Amino acid sequence: PLDGSKLAEKILSRVEWLAKTHDAEVTLLRVALASSFPGSDPVQHQLNVIREAEEYLAKVEGWMRGVGVKVNSVVRYGYDAQEIVDHARDRDFDLIAMSTHGRTGLAQFVLGSVANKVINTASVPILLYRPT
Repeated sequence: PLDGSKLAEKILSRVEWLAKTHDAEVTLLRVALASSFPGSDPVQHQLNVIREAEEYLAKVEGWMRGVGVKVNSVVRYGYDAQEIVDHARDRDFDLIAMSTHGRTGLAQFVLGSVANKVINTASVPILLYRPT
């Protein structure tokens, strides 16, 4: 899963190595969720968010293909952790690989943790990378 941040992209070098070492195919996943604001067109806003997610993944997918990785990409619409877990389960994935801030204590409680939610609900192994 990628959220468009540089932190999330830090996992890509490890995913590249794993994919090449094991001749594996990689699925890049971006979860999109658009909140509508009063006076705005909620459908158009959702379409814009999804289009941005697709364009972002196309760039990352192009880079991964360029370094020799078999890759595809998917945009799902909904709540991040749940969509990540559901997609991995629905597609019978072998591994979920993601970067994490590594927050603990009050920061994790206040900000939440997608990684923590995925760990607690996924039925496949998870590779978490905490960049320094």
